[in-house]
Amino acid sequence: MRIKKDDTVMVIAGKDKGKTGKVLKAMPKENKVIVEGVNIQTKHQKQTQTSVAEIKHQPGPIDVSNVMYYDSKTKAPTKIGYKIVGNDKVRVSRKTGQEID
Repeated sequence: MRIKKDDTVMVIAGKDKGKTGKVLKAMPKENKVIVEGVNIQTKHQKQTQTSVAEIKHQPGPIDVSNVMYYDSKTKAPTKIGYKIVGNDKVRVSRKTGQEID
């Protein structure tokens, strides 16, 4: 999976197509990511002795194939490639060829 936590991504498919946000959590085993402000779901919280009942709105997981890395320099989504620099493997933008990390 080429998308990591704290990357800025753009949704390219689904009901939230065109939205951008920061990756809050990456789940490589399920091949999903949770993006800030995308795929908002409602959760009904029951009342307990210490807290009141409420309806929470939280982002749900979205498949990683439906998001693309958003390059802030070019203001467009781009694919991610890899390049070997010395003994390190670094992520690079396929559109510009610049290093991401």
